[in-house]
Amino acid sequence: MYSDVIIVGAGASGLIAGIYAAKSGKSVLLLDHMKKPGKKILVTGNGKCNLSNQSQPHSAYRCTQFGFAQEVFSKFGLIETLEFFKSIGICTKSKNGYLYPLSEQASCVVDALCDDLKHAGVKIVTEVHVSQVHANDVFLLQTKDMDYTCRSLILAAGGCASPKQGSDGSGYDLAKELGHTILPPLPALVSLVSSDTKYKKISGVRREASVTLQANGKVYKESGEIIFTDTGVSGIPVMQLSRFASSGLSKGQKVIMLLDLFPDNTFEELSHMIQLQRKRNPEKPAENLFRGICNNKLTYLAFLECGIQPTMPGFSLSTQDITKLLNYLKNFEVHVTGTGDFDQAQVTMGGVSTKEVDPVTMESKIVKNLYFAGEILDVDGTCGGYNLQWAWSSGAVAGMSQK
Repeated sequence: MYSDVIIVGAGASGLIAGIYAAKSGKSVLLLDHMKKPGKKILVTGNGKCNLSNQSQPHSAYRCTQFGFAQEVFSKFGLIETLEFFKSIGICTKSKNGYLYPLSEQASCVVDALCDDLKHAGVKIVTEVHVSQVHANDVFLLQTKDMDYTCRSLILAAGGCASPKQGSDGSGYDLAKELGHTILPPLPALVSLVSSDTKYKKISGVRREASVTLQANGKVYKESGEIIFTDTGVSGIPVMQLSRFASSGLSKGQKVIMLLDLFPDNTFEELSHMIQLQRKRNPEKPAENLFRGICNNKLTYLAFLECGIQPTMPGFSLSTQDITKLLNYLKNFEVHVTGTGDFDQAQVTMGGVSTKEVDPVTMESKIVKNLYFAGEILDVDGTCGGYNLQWAWSSGAVAGMSQK
């Protein structure tokens, strides 16, 4: 079966690529191994679809080739993205800069994209897995039931994150068959894991914290609400730094995370609070002096880890003990030994090397008429709509390049 353009992957980047490719007047076919297109879009933004962000700092996009994403955005950026969505009937709203459809329904985004594809005459075939691809005068795509051929091929098959939504890494095999370099795919925007069993004692505790990660010989910092889990730590600031932890761990490096669990209070302020409580309540258990200042679970853990008896009378708690406890809480050390797996990760770091792709057209520098879009490439964004913005931009550019 022949089409001028075939797109492998009907996620965010593949859907928008199909719309723009059809504008050239070419016949376009979308292939996807899931039952329905756009499944991963449906779970973004907790089902509300955080489709982009009003702020677009360079630091929100991570890639081994600095500035690659920004070159793509110069062709199709935030302004063009919002104009596109308006043209297909999706009005947007901002929540602290995070952009959502006005309806706050991810399903409306998928429906609008599929309606536009149908109107443009793009055919979508689901539940079909491309097992092999060959490039000669045309591309030959082999599946279990049928072979497909095309003049131009866009690989938009996603990464490895969230395999239940269709990102199973199969696109990397196709890219590799066609001669492309694949940088090792690793989980990103994911929780961090420690082999220490102490986290079971504080699982579920949420705190505002300053987070410092030491990995790859560098120091990375974030702040915000963190969440202790049975096996380690999660929360947005941890997830933002997780790609650096993944990278360091993959190289066998030691990865340490330091949490300041009282970022808004100095050591001196906290010490004064505790000593005042000790003076007022000398007979109460020492751990009670922290009540109202620190979460009970964290207090108990700090006493255990510092070797101080939590039930001894408050007057027995020395200034040296207080210093030891506060040092523990202000410099809570996490020995990171792993990350959540791809089932838990929101995005993949690594993938097709951007050095082998032209950011102006998204065309391969190795194989003529081969294009890439979305998470299959070595570009990953931070939390806040940036990964979808990358999908829209790279997919649109790949589609527009079908002349």
